[in-house]
Amino acid sequence: MEGRGSIPRPHYDPEAFGRVSEQFARFLGTARFLVYMSLFVVVWLSWNTLAPEDLQFDPRALNYTLLTLLLSLQASYAAPLILLAQNRQADRDRISQEEDRGQNARLQADVEYLTREVASLRQALGEVATRDFLRDQLREVADEVVARSSGGTGARPAYDPEARERKAERERKAERKKRREHRTEEQPAVASLGDPFVGDSEAG
Repeated sequence: MEGRGSIPRPHYDPEAFGRVSEQFARFLGTARFLVYMSLFVVVWLSWNTLAPEDLQFDPRALNYTLLTLLLSLQASYAAPLILLAQNRQADRDRISQEEDRGQNARLQADVEYLTREVASLRQALGEVATRDFLRDQLREVADEVVARSSGGTGARPAYDPEARERKAERERKAERKKRREHRTEEQPAVASLGDPFVGDSEAG
């Protein structure tokens, strides 16, 4: 569809214009601009005040009308350019914040995944028989075999005090392990990565 108005509109590159406005805004915010502007105003006022009247182009009698007009034009153009530069910076900040938010979400998902994996590994390690447990079981079986073989009648003799002591120790370890697993189940399902790992071999 053709436009209603026949007045041609100027075409320009918004990106190039934005870069120019940002450079101008940066220059206005420097001490160099303040020094240059102060020197320009001082020279202008000095010339139109101390120079001969026929050489003055903006005399004091007219209250420096030309200087006032130049300063007003500068302020009227500087304000929109500064606002344009601020808008571009705000757009860049918003895009950067969105990227940071997405990256943080991905990192949090990775941390949660790794936390679940570590928790599952802890649970799996808790169900594995340890070397001490196997050693105690084998020692108990060996004691039982020796006790039965020494009886000769097939009756099951009583264990020696040392075997009973080891069995009681194993029962205490099993009880402590049950209490520890019960406390672990009451805690949140996802453990923290900073928690220290306690193996079953160190339960005693």
